[in-house]
Amino acid sequence: HNFAPFRDENPEATPDARYKALGGDSSGLIAFKSPDGIHWSVIRDEPVITEGAFDSQNIAFWDRHRGVYMEYHRQSRDHMRDIMMSTSRDFINWEDPVFLDFGETPMEHLYTNAVTPYFRAPHLLVGFPKRFLPHRRKVDEHPNQGISEGVFMTSRDGVHWHRWQEAFIRPGVQRERWWERCNMPSWGILRTKSSLAGAPDDLSFYVNENYYEEGDRLRRLTLRMDGFVSLSADFSGGEVRTKPLIFEGDELLLNYSTSAAGSIMTEIQVPGGSPIQGFGLDDCDELYGDEIEGRVSWRSGVDLGGLSGKTVRLRFILKDADLYSMRFGTGNGPNTSS
Repeated sequence: HNFAPFRDENPEATPDARYKALGGDSSGLIAFKSPDGIHWSVIRDEPVITEGAFDSQNIAFWDRHRGVYMEYHRQSRDHMRDIMMSTSRDFINWEDPVFLDFGETPMEHLYTNAVTPYFRAPHLLVGFPKRFLPHRRKVDEHPNQGISEGVFMTSRDGVHWHRWQEAFIRPGVQRERWWERCNMPSWGILRTKSSLAGAPDDLSFYVNENYYEEGDRLRRLTLRMDGFVSLSADFSGGEVRTKPLIFEGDELLLNYSTSAAGSIMTEIQVPGGSPIQGFGLDDCDELYGDEIEGRVSWRSGVDLGGLSGKTVRLRFILKDADLYSMRFGTGNGPNTSS
């Protein structure tokens, strides 16, 4: 249960170590290798990481965006379960582990982490810790006290994280998800076909339920592509401006959803906040519907590619709408995602 293999995408990985994993016990984490994910051997007998508590998800992966191996494991801090991380160039010699930095977000018991690069935007790391509330009890006849659920967090460097306190995976209506150590997100996000004909692909992930009981199992949950969080506005409307950013490409694509009466309007501004000629709200075509990659257009006909490489800000006006993600592209695939 504390052994999480991964396929090593490091271009320097040798054929006998195409798969790797960290696993261990109270003495530390041992590095393992495998040519096929089935037959395993230890890379070194001695633990490669010794600071931590290693009885839950010990996650490791090759981060191609940063060119290092990254690992995440559990450790106690101030009598709370928390998460540590480390990096390595060779999977054997690891930096001293450090605790994750959640800024001003209050500490909570985080039993696992499920950290992984998001495949649609590999510079972004996403995590799905299991939040544990040891002093709550919902099912009186269950022998163990405590309930848990999944939460969501993101990072751009692997150390500093934004963690939402709202639950990402609630226990829900099933009785067998309302006791200790249920709703733990498994590691990994899959791209799966939608059950609806003609609909875009889903994201699938797995959580456990009925822990400690006969019939302990995993359940598949689905989500819209990029649908972890959104900028959301009710019918009265809302507005947001991005930080200054530099992009390359010639089109702006939005992952969004509106009601039949809702809409999203987009304005491109100079860093100081003034609209750029031809890309103001008055020139923008109203965008409404439900698309994973809806193209923003302006009636001025000005080529967006003329702004490529320049620093701009984006202003969005939303009405009964959700904006999940955005990216600049060239029509041949993503260049910059957010």
